[in-house]
Amino acid sequence: MIENMLETSARLLELLSLLQVKRDWTSSELAGRLDVSTRTIRADIGKLRSLGYPVDARPGVAGGYRLAAGTAMPPLLLDDDEAVAVAVGLGAVATQRLGVEETSLTALAKLEQVLPSRLRRRVEAVRAAMSVVPGTGPQLDLSVLGAVAAAIRGRERLRFGYTKPGGSEEARHTEPQRLVSWGSIWYLLAWDLDRDNWRIFRVDRMVPRAPTGVRFQPHVITEDEVVEYVVGRVVKAAWKYRARVLVHAPAAKVAARLPKPVDIEAVDESTCRVELGSDDPDRLALSMAQLDADIEVIEGEELVAAFDRLATRFHRAAGSTSTKGL
Repeated sequence: MIENMLETSARLLELLSLLQVKRDWTSSELAGRLDVSTRTIRADIGKLRSLGYPVDARPGVAGGYRLAAGTAMPPLLLDDDEAVAVAVGLGAVATQRLGVEETSLTALAKLEQVLPSRLRRRVEAVRAAMSVVPGTGPQLDLSVLGAVAAAIRGRERLRFGYTKPGGSEEARHTEPQRLVSWGSIWYLLAWDLDRDNWRIFRVDRMVPRAPTGVRFQPHVITEDEVVEYVVGRVVKAAWKYRARVLVHAPAAKVAARLPKPVDIEAVDESTCRVELGSDDPDRLALSMAQLDADIEVIEGEELVAAFDRLATRFHRAAGSTSTKGL
């Protein structure tokens, strides 16, 4: 009984594989390839249909069977070469700026999870034999990206070694939430279990440890919140100069005129406190001057000095204009 079931299942898989390769098969052709009767072929076609595979049949001498497009995506069968090609292709797409990087990684994680070891070795061999013209961003390790994507998809806690900007290394234990691609760099937004807070990690600095197998319930956070949080943290981390100022203007007006990310706290209806920064204090002073409002610097000696330089430059420009008019 069991042997018959296994034989039928194997035959169904082979039949499905044949239908996916060629557009049209006659009953006789399929029966000959599978060494069964045409009656058995008709029965097997019925079983495939019951499993959700849309198999069309055309009557007559020139008729036959073909696998058609349906309303849902049924499972596909891939041979070894096709599986390797898809894995390598998905990895390549994940490194491009096409807008489908995360989807490609999710698909790649699903595929690599079920790849036999012999095919994993072939995929790695193809990747190792490929060369890419270097760009300005860091080298991407697709195995790391795949491991992170798999942990996110499986809602599994992730342990990894992390190289900090100064070069020191530390172990991190997280609940991975979302991958964010920005320029040539991938970032992971994760809940850090040791620090009990959100943290941002550059994927090119991560070395995943063995899978933990521990599941978790993801935090509720929207796509917009993910992107805004990552952009804010990354940009602020790059600030060389920081300042806090008191602006005599409504918070809504200041928020509309200043580029993100800045932290704005309303003091009252006509005043707000702003925390902001830049890698150039003179540029920061110039952007603040464009607010068309009185400003008091609470913290930030570099910004004070930049305002002084800007005032001197403006005074010199106004003085030269006044002299020419005499």
